[in-house]
Amino acid sequence: MFKNYFTVAWRHLLKNRQFTGLNLVGLSTGLACTLLIWLWVQDERSVDRFHKNDDHLFQVMEHRPHSGGITTSPETPALLDETLTMLMPEVASATVTTPPSWFPHVVLSVGDENIKGAGLFAGKDYFKVFTYPLIGGNPNEALAHRDGIVISEQLAMRLFHDTDQVIGKQVSWQIFQIKKSSIVTGVFKGTPANASIQFDFLLSFEAFKEIMGMQGGMDSGGPFYTYVVLKEGTRVAAFNDKLSALMKDRSNGNQRRMFLKPYGENYLYGDYENGVQSGGRIAYVRLFSLIAIFILVMACINFMNLSTAKAAGRMKEMGIRKTIGAGRLSLMVQYLAESFLLVLAATLLALLMVLFFLPTFNHITGKELAIAVDTRFVVTLLCMVLITGCLAGSYPAFYLSGFHPVAVLKGKVNPGTGALWARKGLVIFQFTLSVVFIVAVWVVYRQIAFIQSHKTGYDKEQVICFDAEGKVPAGMDAFLTEIRQIPGVVNASSMVGNVLGGPSLGIPWQWNGVEETTPFRCFQASYGMIETLGIEMKEGRSFSAAYGMDTAAIIFNETAIRVMDIKDPVGKVIRFSGTDWRIIGVTKDFHFQSLHEAIKPLFFKLDFQNTTVMVKINTAREKEVINRLKAFYTTFNPGFPFDYKFLDEDYQAQYQAEQRVAVLSRYFAGLAVLISCLGLFGLASFTAEKKRKEIGIRKVLGATVSQVVLLLSKDFLRAVGIALGIAMPLAGWIMHDWLNGFARHISLGIDIFLVTGIAVILLTLLTVSFQAVHVAMANPAKSLDTA
Repeated sequence: MFKNYFTVAWRHLLKNRQFTGLNLVGLSTGLACTLLIWLWVQDERSVDRFHKNDDHLFQVMEHRPHSGGITTSPETPALLDETLTMLMPEVASATVTTPPSWFPHVVLSVGDENIKGAGLFAGKDYFKVFTYPLIGGNPNEALAHRDGIVISEQLAMRLFHDTDQVIGKQVSWQIFQIKKSSIVTGVFKGTPANASIQFDFLLSFEAFKEIMGMQGGMDSGGPFYTYVVLKEGTRVAAFNDKLSALMKDRSNGNQRRMFLKPYGENYLYGDYENGVQSGGRIAYVRLFSLIAIFILVMACINFMNLSTAKAAGRMKEMGIRKTIGAGRLSLMVQYLAESFLLVLAATLLALLMVLFFLPTFNHITGKELAIAVDTRFVVTLLCMVLITGCLAGSYPAFYLSGFHPVAVLKGKVNPGTGALWARKGLVIFQFTLSVVFIVAVWVVYRQIAFIQSHKTGYDKEQVICFDAEGKVPAGMDAFLTEIRQIPGVVNASSMVGNVLGGPSLGIPWQWNGVEETTPFRCFQASYGMIETLGIEMKEGRSFSAAYGMDTAAIIFNETAIRVMDIKDPVGKVIRFSGTDWRIIGVTKDFHFQSLHEAIKPLFFKLDFQNTTVMVKINTAREKEVINRLKAFYTTFNPGFPFDYKFLDEDYQAQYQAEQRVAVLSRYFAGLAVLISCLGLFGLASFTAEKKRKEIGIRKVLGATVSQVVLLLSKDFLRAVGIALGIAMPLAGWIMHDWLNGFARHISLGIDIFLVTGIAVILLTLLTVSFQAVHVAMANPAKSLDTA
């Protein structure tokens, strides 16, 4: 019986090649898009979920009240892990690490080989908390020794060209002006691609405590990251209350509201607003999941539309089959068989499309996605086939099998009215989604362009940055002096870290009887940094050796002065972080964070032990200056490569997620429009075929080609017009909400909606007119003869 169903379905699909081709292209495109997004979503949701302690692994977070609200931070005191292990019996193990952003480019040396790697200082129980399998060394002892270092398998190959005989070998490393040697105590496999923190080596946190001279106490040191594994059965809410009470008792009564957050949620749920979790990357996961569903639904709508459009042609077939004994159920199965056969073919084609486009998709998303034919993938694929087949074939199956056979054979059934309204409704739905996609793509594109051209308040163009390594930190003054002498160099300076990003730390200050703690971003920089970056002074001056050592001087930005409410600040002395500082200047506000953030309080202080060198070069002599810098650097710092990048590259990197969304959105919007137009093209074809006799009569009576085209187009244009009326307000609301995530953004002008509407109408006319003109120009005699 089932063989007969599929045989009939196969013959029907072969007979109606245009119907089959349009549906095959639409369904395979929708399925391929859905599969690609599914792979991406699964990868996003797997980040940091590979640790064996995942269900009990947490990061310690802290809510910090201040005058402007509540800041939520992962930064904790240095010895918190030891305190929790000793005093909290619910803790199975705990560890501390330095933030990943602190040491992303540490130079490690073996003999004359100098290699950069990203590193962390970590507590001795790191490998009890996290799952990074060691292929050499004891995980329980590898970080217990102050002079130990654990390196990745890849780093071992780069340093020693071997991974088996490296335990006990010596590796030298340098941070700032500090040079140390460590003994390799372990080799781990490396961090997988779905780990949010990527590192090449680990050093003992005991070594960091010795370097920094940390004595202990709950308020000493920091900010660091603390991770804990709770014992089975521990109630997290009760533990959080106990943790906050402990911190209050051990931090001189400070209101430290600490809590545990599941480590596996950090990547997707990383944003907080005023102490409340407000999303994060999960927003993009949800967005693209919805896009995948919508595109697949649109492809299914095409099948439903085209099937109901062909209903009249299959009425006699259905009536005859019912007359000879076929029940409604068997007819429904027949139509569903056609649907599933088409979906199976579309699925095979979609898999080929995914394999072909996956490298490009990986390049766009920055992923390493691959199709793993495992149980989850097979089950997902089968579910997609089942759902798509049922969704695409359900309406035709129920609709076509419901007519009475006698009425059908006598020609008393008019299938057009109900089906027509259904088709119009589905066309409206399709084009509503397409218009929303088009508006969204345009708004995202314009916002990204706005970000790229927006004046940040500092000069990021033609400023190159590189790490201070080797001999540079110890001879920074001489190094910068020599660089400034190179023809084509406009200015040069150095600072700790980088201009962009960086944490804002809560700093207590006192002024005019007011005592507050406010989050400030600190710029520790040498002479000339403000000039190198082209930051404008609102009043006062920048640091200058001409005035003597400015080590007790401080410079604030406008926002900081406004928050502290200091009138005529230049020359005033403020109690800041427990020390008296003299304000020598105020800079104009500039964006040292992404445009997602409003400008926050900031201060500059003079520092000469810096990690990053910045050089402003002459635009007209870029290549020449860089070559001279490279030659000088190689001579000054032999054995160390001159690795540099432009500051505007870092600026653009802040919006990598938005840029990827913009690119993907363009593709998805294009697919949505393509699928909608395929359906419209098919409907126009069947409508033209159905009205061939009417068109022939009209032409005989003198109708022009334009009048015939209008006859066939007006219903579709009416449906698209309704779609525009629904989509425009919806798209405006969605994109207005998205733009509000930026402190600086474009406005939603009427031009976006006007041009989108005109483009969609023209696209509809082009799609429908292709068939309409073909029919309108046909010989009416032939139309009437064949009708």
